[in-house]
Amino acid sequence: MRRLFAGVVLWAMAALPGLAALPGLGVQPVLGASTTFQGPTAKASFGQSIVFEQRVDLRTSPDRVEVLIDFPAAIGPEVSEVPAPSGAGVQTLRFSLELADGHISPNTRLRARWRLTFGDATEVGPAVSVLYADTRFDWRTRVGDLVRIHWYEGDAAFGRRALNIAEAGVKKAEDTFGVTETEPIDFFVYASQAPFYDALGPGTRENVGGQAQADIRTMFALITPDQIDDAWVGTVLPHELTHLVFNTAVRNPYHFPPRWLNEGLAVYLSVGYGVDDRALVHGAAVDGAVMPLESLTGQFPTSRDRFFLAYSESVSAVDYLVRTYGRPALVKLVRSYADGVTDDEAFKSALGVDAEAFGAVWLKEVGADSPTRFGPQSAPAGPVPPGWIAEPSGAPGSAPPAVGSAPASQPAGEGGGTTSSRPVVGIDGLLAAVLGGVALGIVVVGVALVLRSRRATP
Repeated sequence: MRRLFAGVVLWAMAALPGLAALPGLGVQPVLGASTTFQGPTAKASFGQSIVFEQRVDLRTSPDRVEVLIDFPAAIGPEVSEVPAPSGAGVQTLRFSLELADGHISPNTRLRARWRLTFGDATEVGPAVSVLYADTRFDWRTRVGDLVRIHWYEGDAAFGRRALNIAEAGVKKAEDTFGVTETEPIDFFVYASQAPFYDALGPGTRENVGGQAQADIRTMFALITPDQIDDAWVGTVLPHELTHLVFNTAVRNPYHFPPRWLNEGLAVYLSVGYGVDDRALVHGAAVDGAVMPLESLTGQFPTSRDRFFLAYSESVSAVDYLVRTYGRPALVKLVRSYADGVTDDEAFKSALGVDAEAFGAVWLKEVGADSPTRFGPQSAPAGPVPPGWIAEPSGAPGSAPPAVGSAPASQPAGEGGGTTSSRPVVGIDGLLAAVLGGVALGIVVVGVALVLRSRRATP
């Protein structure tokens, strides 16, 4: 998930000459042909900005200055240009990533380097890493085998229970998908809604109580101290953590599985296909309101009723898949996505049917009719040019007549038409004519240039 946003470029300023020999933060200077890089720095201010600075000693002024910022799970760095200093000597390069221009989630670690260009040569400085953290609270931390829980309201028992639920949820998902998590997962618990939504960023839906972000291996949840023993806490935590394990199982740079499979598995492993979900699916089937699975491959609907129905349909489809094809087939389906295959390739390999066919049999399973398809439709056949020998509908694939072939009769139009006696020219003929004209033009221009050259010769 992208979280950036063009940064705000500020300035490069001159420093005092006497500072050139001072190492930055204990980092040995990096020597280039035209630049000596001191230790770079980065400072994050929650909700405001992340400022990167690099002190350099320039032997000549660079043609271009850039900062390269690596974000978690990105395929390459974000590159932002900074105005190049106008002269040589000791300079401080500065770039500020303004968070008003784009949201970054807490617990995101960024890595930055500076790149200077001198003609055809480039010189890259040392890297600096910075953790963007939510510094508004005095966080308490408890570490488990894999999960690290952070909370700021509630006692030690609150932290222990949340950690136990999280660890159990991860273990169940690992066993289901056949993967082993090795990297820590951070779990931040917010005690009130406003700071929780601040952390998740603008556009967060009002019915979100937890969110897992696989790129930074972090989970955020809204749980007040008096809710820790509520039943829903034992559901939402495993649900969100299942997404992180699912991402580990399917991670690839090409294609992510359909959303209904991801969300359906999270519900299935955290609470199962319960009575409430069954009732929603049954009611939608009776009313003719079931959404086909192919409509649930991306974002779910935003209206409350359709939003919850999407989750119910998703877990219904996963439950049907397990009952019909078995858990080994489910694991094979999930793991196949790690190879970057398409949905149809994954479903055919694991279940023997493509994704559309699976969706069709699931509709029958829940007693729903296939919905009427709306959207792009094939265009009707257009009029046929006079003398064109083709199928009456002008269907694609009919062979055009050869150049000079006998004219064909054209049925009279509504006003009473006549048959054409003009020769018919096919596609091949038109192409030959165009190419011939181009060749003739080249010859004429060539002759004209030769004659002009001869006239100009003394």
